Amino acid sequence: MTNQARAPRDAHPDPWIRCFHPAPGAPVRLLCLPHAGGAASAYFALSRELEPHVEVLAVQYPGRQDRRQERPLDSIDALRDGIVAALGPWRDRPLALFGHSMGAVLAHEVARVLCEDDDAPPLHLFVSGRGAPGQKVERALDELDDRAMVAALGELGGTDPRLLDDEEVLRMVAPAIRSDYHAVRTHHHVPGPPLPCPVTAMVGDSDAMAPVESVGSWRAHTSADFRMEVFPGGHFYLAEQLQKMSRLVYDRITESHSVRAIG
Repeated sequence: MTNQARAPRDAHPDPWIRCFHPAPGAPVRLLCLPHAGGAASAYFALSRELEPHVEVLAVQYPGRQDRRQERPLDSIDALRDGIVAALGPWRDRPLALFGHSMGAVLAHEVARVLCEDDDAPPLHLFVSGRGAPGQKVERALDELDDRAMVAALGELGGTDPRLLDDEEVLRMVAPAIRSDYHAVRTHHHVPGPPLPCPVTAMVGDSDAMAPVESVGSWRAHTSADFRMEVFPGGHFYLAEQLQKMSRLVYDRITESHSVRAIG
């Protein structure tokens, strides 16, 4: 790997952003935001699928993996502000956003901020496994004890059930999961104008957390093109549908980039 290929990551080290597969020749970047309790590594496989055509950036929230010693942030606004502040050095190329579950809420909030820059609005917004903004969270999972809370996430396929057998690991991961659930439950969506960028909504056909019809309501949050894709699977359909999903993301990004170039 050349020094030029390493430059974006090495020249601008930041705890918020991971670039697993630097792609200096890629015309666009895709910023990926994890689900509640998730980490940047959740997007390693997607990054591998999309390089070298798309350079994937994965967000690392405080309180997990190599940021484990940091205090988790328990508000969507605080997470959004941290992400936006970290993005400055990475905005020299068109940027699309992808968020799953809680990450979809965050991706939308980040996109709204980026749209304030008329010269470099987001290229495309992908939202996955989450109903449109303003929908009430029915279960206060952050108010459960550690074991019940992690078990609830495990039922959706988001954690290894063996975590419940290791008290030390359980105590380690629970604070970040609790903070994320609290952030989602207490987030107050402030209505505003629809995004000017295209939006693609994705969901598993048996997702207990995000019924298909609730995901379809993202249509009202863009004044540009909206499309919806339903995949076989539950809340974490992404792993099983990686190749199909990554192909869809690549095709939509390429299409959006071509449209902007013509415009």
